[in-house]
Amino acid sequence: MRAADAWIAFMTIAIKEVRRFLRIWPQTLLPPAITMLLYFVIFGSVIGSRIGEMGGFSYMEYVVPGLIMMSVITNSYGNVASSFYSNKFQRSVEEILVSPVPDYLMLAGFVCGGVIRGLLVGSIVTLLSLTFTSLPMHSVGVTILAVVMTAVLFSLGGFINALYANSFDDISIIPTFVLTPLTYLGGVFYSINVLPDFWAGLSHLNPILYMVNTFRYGILGYSDGVPVVEALALLALLTVIVFCFTLFLLRRGTGLRH
Repeated sequence: MRAADAWIAFMTIAIKEVRRFLRIWPQTLLPPAITMLLYFVIFGSVIGSRIGEMGGFSYMEYVVPGLIMMSVITNSYGNVASSFYSNKFQRSVEEILVSPVPDYLMLAGFVCGGVIRGLLVGSIVTLLSLTFTSLPMHSVGVTILAVVMTAVLFSLGGFINALYANSFDDISIIPTFVLTPLTYLGGVFYSINVLPDFWAGLSHLNPILYMVNTFRYGILGYSDGVPVVEALALLALLTVIVFCFTLFLLRRGTGLRH
């Protein structure tokens, strides 16, 4: 396929995905914004005033980067999982599969849609957070790298979920029983430095801890003992591995051939 044709194919899928969630924005953009607003009010203003400082910052300042990252993770994952499974369910994905579009372009188009939704929701949450606190922005480069790689990684995860799903209920199992617990235990609401040694060590097995703390470092210049360079390297490695695995499943026809 020529480069121009490949670009047209990629943009067609990506634009379709973006238009899909923008068309139903009251369901895709508004609910996560309201949910995060409640988190800011409850955890930041009400509970945070009693907790005091954490890591040398007010609790509101400390928790905001984690909440932004949490919104990016859930929306990037959920967008691709629901969108691709809907295409499977309606059998419209077969039109793409029989076309000359390479598998990696199809995957990239769906992932791009998930990344854009995740970043858009993250931007909305960031703007809402500015009404409660200020964000100093320690390193723009680290912040962008952390949030983009996280959005890509979880968009790929949503694609894998959609490949294996056999019903709409299946696309909610992983977010409910895996993603949500890992996110809440990933240092969003607390510093792992306050945990006992055993639980602090166990927390280092949670990859979301590295994503949240790298993003927090990019904004506040503070990380809970998580080396930023190593965390970014781990994120890049995980993204490459998951992309290759997803592409392998797609080329194998997992969940697509019956």
